[in-house]
Amino acid sequence: MVYNRKAMLNKRVDMLNGALLPNIMAFAIPLMITNLLQMIFTAADTIVVGKFAGQIPLAAVGATGSIIFLFTALLQGLSTGTNVVVAQRIGANDKEGVSRAVHTSILMGLIGGIFISILAFICARPLLTVLSTPGDIIEYSITYMRVYLSSAVFISEYNFLSGILRAKGDTKRPMYYLMIAGVINVLLNLVFVIVFKWAVVGVALATAMSQVISAVLCFIALCNDKDDTHFEFKYLVIDEALCKEIVRIGIPAGLQGMAFSFTNIIVQSAINSFDSSSIVAGNTAAANIENFIYIGMMAFCNATVTFTSQNVGANKKERILPIFNITMLLSCVSAFVIGFLAWYKGRFFLSFYTSEEAVIDYGMIRLFYLAVFLFLNACLDVFAGSLRGMGKSTSPTLIMMIGIIGTRLLWISTVFKQYGTLESLYICFPVSWFVTIVIYLVVYIFHMKKFLRN
Repeated sequence: MVYNRKAMLNKRVDMLNGALLPNIMAFAIPLMITNLLQMIFTAADTIVVGKFAGQIPLAAVGATGSIIFLFTALLQGLSTGTNVVVAQRIGANDKEGVSRAVHTSILMGLIGGIFISILAFICARPLLTVLSTPGDIIEYSITYMRVYLSSAVFISEYNFLSGILRAKGDTKRPMYYLMIAGVINVLLNLVFVIVFKWAVVGVALATAMSQVISAVLCFIALCNDKDDTHFEFKYLVIDEALCKEIVRIGIPAGLQGMAFSFTNIIVQSAINSFDSSSIVAGNTAAANIENFIYIGMMAFCNATVTFTSQNVGANKKERILPIFNITMLLSCVSAFVIGFLAWYKGRFFLSFYTSEEAVIDYGMIRLFYLAVFLFLNACLDVFAGSLRGMGKSTSPTLIMMIGIIGTRLLWISTVFKQYGTLESLYICFPVSWFVTIVIYLVVYIFHMKKFLRN
């Protein structure tokens, strides 16, 4: 295979040369649009089921969110490992390493997705039972979770394949593919829920089918590409050394996601303890609105990881700190602006999900304590992305374990136990973000000084 760096960089964002700000924006803007589309399509699922199937199915879908993320977090972490490993080899002009990393990643994604599908089917009922899911929604929740995660192979492969495309600066094609899949998802939602009256089954099935479409389109793209990310079945084998490297970076990243998910499950359990479908539905609607705040955060975090990885591979250490500074500023500003707007116009946005005033009132409580302060979470993501791009994946996970899980569990077992209100529960989020930022700042300064000396 021919690897022509100049030719490829003419088609993709050049992460190794030129001014960083315009290149970061060129990389991030398609990702923002991708994230926006993803949030719109996810919101469409919730809006359709809430408006046309009712409060109970809406609450049932929301009750599964943190558990589904727990199952998929490890796969997303491994795809981060793929992104870093492929990007570093592109930066180092290691054409053979790029090809082996691509084929190793795709096979790992296939195996991981099959495992998650089986595990989710077995564990759906026990997990939802342990979390005290209200009796009037639990059967709906089990059905939704099993149908949704039947497509885990394709969810996995989309994450891995889009990670490979991002590693070489291509963020546009995943955007186009998600757009196609998302439109089909919305149309299928309307047909399955409104026409066929399938409620949660219809929403889950429509989402699963859209995951298949987006993964297949990404796969076709790599089959047609002529650079070293080109896929051929005859090269589909796991390279042991590269697999270990992907796992070394990806598993801690996945564990970090699982840590977030674990604490969210604890919070969901606390919400379920109120035994109110209105509270669960309000929490679900507000959480969907909060997802839109992640539009810029996720894009700039991905930019942090990929730009840092390529420049580490090319041994351009002088660009690492400027990458961090630019993405940190952009991520925090975008999160604060969108988060404030989400809260300020919260009742208007929540009305898209439900007409019930009680559900809207409960949703507003969550938006105040989370949406307005989500820029703190943006800081954490950039810290973690920069360290992972430098190949330091264990430190971010340990920091998250201490700062996020430790703080929230302590808070729930003390403050929330004492007061027992939604307000006293939700405030554990900004408190844990602030504590974790302080820890991150100390650790990042240490790692950066060490990195620049070597």
